[in-house]
Amino acid sequence: MLTKKEQRLYRSSLFRHLDGLATVPTLSVLSGKGVLAHLLKSKKVEIGQLSRYFNANEGYLNVALRLLCSQGWLNQEIDNSKGVVFYYTNDRSAYAFDLVPRFLEVYDFLKKLEEFNVKNIDPGVLVNMDKLFNSLILDFDIPEISDECLGEVRHQVLMHIEGALVGPVIVMLGMGGMFHQYFMEASFRAGEYHEDAENFEIILDFLTHLKWFIKKNNTYEFTPKGLFFAKRASAYGVTVSYLPTFRKLEELIFRDPLVLKTPSGEREKHVDREMNVWGSGGAHSAYFKKVDEIIIDLFNRPIGEQPKGVLDMGCGNGAFLIHIFDVIEKRTYRGKVLDEYPLLLVGADYNDSALKVTRANLVKSDIWAKVVWGDIGKPELLAENLREDYGIDISELLNVRTFLDHNRIWTPPEKRTDRVSKSTGAFAFEGRRLGNNEVEDNLLEHFKKWLPFIHKFGLLVIELHTIDPVLTSANLGRIPTTAYDATHGYSDQYILEADVFLQIASEAGLKTDERLKAKFPDSDLATITVNLLKGK
Repeated sequence: MLTKKEQRLYRSSLFRHLDGLATVPTLSVLSGKGVLAHLLKSKKVEIGQLSRYFNANEGYLNVALRLLCSQGWLNQEIDNSKGVVFYYTNDRSAYAFDLVPRFLEVYDFLKKLEEFNVKNIDPGVLVNMDKLFNSLILDFDIPEISDECLGEVRHQVLMHIEGALVGPVIVMLGMGGMFHQYFMEASFRAGEYHEDAENFEIILDFLTHLKWFIKKNNTYEFTPKGLFFAKRASAYGVTVSYLPTFRKLEELIFRDPLVLKTPSGEREKHVDREMNVWGSGGAHSAYFKKVDEIIIDLFNRPIGEQPKGVLDMGCGNGAFLIHIFDVIEKRTYRGKVLDEYPLLLVGADYNDSALKVTRANLVKSDIWAKVVWGDIGKPELLAENLREDYGIDISELLNVRTFLDHNRIWTPPEKRTDRVSKSTGAFAFEGRRLGNNEVEDNLLEHFKKWLPFIHKFGLLVIELHTIDPVLTSANLGRIPTTAYDATHGYSDQYILEADVFLQIASEAGLKTDERLKAKFPDSDLATITVNLLKGK
């Protein structure tokens, strides 16, 4: 049984691992292009001037430098009234940048992992992995340092490297079934899980070094620490799923901003969608408890005051829709009268792979639902299709979505306001840097598009947020902000601070039900919020 102190320590390691998956590629690319050396020499730079100097795509370069601020290795100065952003070095910059060469070999390894999977372990990849594992055991020859501030930087760098190595491995094992109850509850030999036992032992021996396993007479057994991480394998899934983006980072920032753009109907280039759906499904479960309160409240009301059903926009793998049905069926008044008042369930997603997974999971769970294509930026089209094809009125449903509003396809605001954004975020579209005022105006119009369809029963939304890099850097190991700023910033997604997001919703004519709202963590560090938004 883990103590609370151990749980905090391991959770901190997990978040720092995620930081590493984002910072190892970012710093490797910036170092290779000379950007870090230029920053040390110039002390302070304006993002537009810097991007012109390096002929970079300003939007993605801005995302990259803000990540370094979140790690405490740069400082950001943003003036949204003028639309300018400055970055300047601090007392950690030189030491941190001096350690970046340790990242380069790790980044080269990440770029070779494209076909790395648990059923087909490439011996060549494992040779490099074994070499890096041994280097990590020796702390990559980074000398101890007495300065407390720089000692923290040293710890960050080592945890980043560990995360870049551990992340893909734990996701590979998790998706491959390694964390099945059979292996987690009993000792086993490498050959019981994998036919290539000799090579597979390289991975297990490294995890044994990390104290995830105990090895005795060539058998392995999970430790309490190992079980902690095994049970949270999906927490790595979303960030690791963006390795295709991280592999192309140099080209994305400094050459072709459209290198990862996917033609319609083809498999996405920027993300492993199957892995992303797997990781997202696991991550969402932590917030279902608060959602349950809202669902129970709505479906315990008199039938005439209840929604006719639920529309999950961005249904992913269907886990959220399945969970909602389960709560309604087993814990509400509506669940007792489903034969008389059937529940309309609709899963909509922009991605064909997600739709296939959702259909399969719904069938497996013996749940009837309509699964349709839908674009979150075009609610009127979705409403028309549901009405014409199925006779379903979208406004009679409870609209729900998880971590999706930030993933709308960018369109310039039709009408610009005179707002001055309070956001510190870094946003891009196809390489162009988007002004934060512009992003807020776009969100305002987005909410207004949905307003006619959610006025009756509201919009239940779980949303992801960024926070000020100053707060992130002061709370490393407590929040996964750096990783999510990277994956979303490099892929043209728009995560705003929680208070900014809700302010824009209010401007659009929506208000949150104060009884049912929640944020995680419940502080200024909130990166997740749950809200039931209704028309005022």
